[in-house]
Amino acid sequence: MMATLISWLVSFLGFPSFDGPNSPSIPDRSETATAREGRKRIPAGAMEDGAMMGRQTRKWMVLMATVWIQAFTGTNFDFSAYSSDLKAAMGISQVQLNYLATASDLGKALGWSSGLALLYLPLPFVLLLAAAVGFGAYGAQWLLITNRISLPYFPVFLLCLLAGCSICWFNTVCFVLCVRNFPVNRSLALSLTTSFNGVSASLYTLVVNAVGGSCSVYLLLNATLPLLVSTIALLPIVRQPPTHLLLLAPADSARHDSYIFLLLNILAFITGFYLLFLNSISSVSSTARLLLVGAVLLLLLPLCVPGVICARDWARRTIFSSSLFSFIGVEDLELQKQLVQRSEDDIDVSVNNGDAFNVNDGNDDCSHGEDGRRSCWWWWCWCCDRLAALGDEHTATRLVSRIDFWLYYVSYFCAATVGLVYSNNLGQIAQSMGRQSQTTMLVTVYSSCSFFGRLVSAAPDFLRGKINFARTGWLAAAVVPMPLAFFLLAEVGDTHALLAGTALIALSSGFIFAAAVCITSELFGPNSLGVNHNILITNIPLGSLLYGLLAALIYDANGKSMVPLVLGDGMVLCMGRKCYSKTFLWWACITLVGLASSFALYLRTRAIYVQPARRPAAEEGAQSEAQD
Repeated sequence: MMATLISWLVSFLGFPSFDGPNSPSIPDRSETATAREGRKRIPAGAMEDGAMMGRQTRKWMVLMATVWIQAFTGTNFDFSAYSSDLKAAMGISQVQLNYLATASDLGKALGWSSGLALLYLPLPFVLLLAAAVGFGAYGAQWLLITNRISLPYFPVFLLCLLAGCSICWFNTVCFVLCVRNFPVNRSLALSLTTSFNGVSASLYTLVVNAVGGSCSVYLLLNATLPLLVSTIALLPIVRQPPTHLLLLAPADSARHDSYIFLLLNILAFITGFYLLFLNSISSVSSTARLLLVGAVLLLLLPLCVPGVICARDWARRTIFSSSLFSFIGVEDLELQKQLVQRSEDDIDVSVNNGDAFNVNDGNDDCSHGEDGRRSCWWWWCWCCDRLAALGDEHTATRLVSRIDFWLYYVSYFCAATVGLVYSNNLGQIAQSMGRQSQTTMLVTVYSSCSFFGRLVSAAPDFLRGKINFARTGWLAAAVVPMPLAFFLLAEVGDTHALLAGTALIALSSGFIFAAAVCITSELFGPNSLGVNHNILITNIPLGSLLYGLLAALIYDANGKSMVPLVLGDGMVLCMGRKCYSKTFLWWACITLVGLASSFALYLRTRAIYVQPARRPAAEEGAQSEAQD
């Protein structure tokens, strides 16, 4: 009994066992001769299949833990829900409030520190450190907004900075977990998990309505829920399987994983519709509690999908297998390998013969060409220094020297960042239009539509083989609705236009947020994702400062023209459409620049998407080991 208990405990904690098929057999003194004979009769293949199934199950548990972390750590999306109360509690102007929102985004400029910390510290420790920093930063702001403490402006600025930094650390941990546990389908894993980051505001709104609290409760939830969820998620994370063993999975595991991801995305869509359409009736506390229970059950439901599919595959291999079926399966597998190899050879031949797009390896001499056009600087920027292949690893120095990176940077800076600044100002926008009571509904609409946009970013992976379109082209297409939405908001100021514009901006920015993680991994290497993506999102604090300052200056200028609405403590209140109409026009023109830059990035990178991706060194080593 004691030996069995110890064996179960060792297996539960993930320590190596000596019962594997390749491990030396150590006789157990408590084991009878009959039991030893029975154990010897167990086929080695069955034991290996059991170990493989255990590793596959653990990686899905890690994915579900990542989903929960992302679902409760998107705390920057509910800033507009309590920003007006924070502004009133501190007695500050709109410009000063914009600086606090910028401070939260400025924490993302320090996101590179999370990638550096993961090089020297264990991943669970980095996760708990991010939760502890967020708990302290948001907890102090909650004490401030509830008048339990009094703080000057600069310490509050630093608290917002730390809060934003903690969000970035959470995101980096989740990115690394997805890349480690899904080396083949990492884009699907990244799209799914990052999508749940956009649903945080809707979940928090349900909790606030369920407890019947004020807007200050958002800050209390921002402090406590990420810490609680991170602590619970530690159990599957510390037991994640080694990466080199995941690379030795069966040949059809990638196809099976795609089916699981499809089911998980369907469940995610159901969750998003649930939060979007039923959140509007959650104003009553009793109804909100029931809806909250339903939302938690929907978040728990994906745990069943991997288990059911893994059990089905195990039963198919173990119960319904025979010598005849095994023989046919081997032949089919060999035929599939030959067909895949032949198709890859055809692609290589077509690329080398010029049948596909002309791929520049980055070393071409641009001084040659007809009519001497390539000697022009603009032609050099267009044709030279193109990426050679997908998955090519880039150091930080090499990254910032790439033209494609700066086109990518401008696309993000002039599109997704504008959408994030819009969400930060959503409370003041609703207040200026006389719809302050609808602020919670607008936050829910933005959060849910951002969630849908992030989910749709997985479309290129599910349509692979049917629609051959570069992911950077999908990025350019996602920017199109954003300028249209801002022009609509500038011209029409009614409730329907506000809802439609908010939904379009959220869909567009949500798609870009999720797709950007996959694009960074594909263009500049998956192993450097933790550092390179944090370099990319340094544009967020810069855009938050510039775009937010533009909006705040226009807001205060229009507010000061309304003498009765200038308060004695210096806080300016602006009412009417003109408070943000010029801002919407400016933002529309800026997003047009982002559209042009993303289209240029697509034209420069579409050729490399017809080539097989360059595999990481770890994957090549594992593959050669499997062949040996």
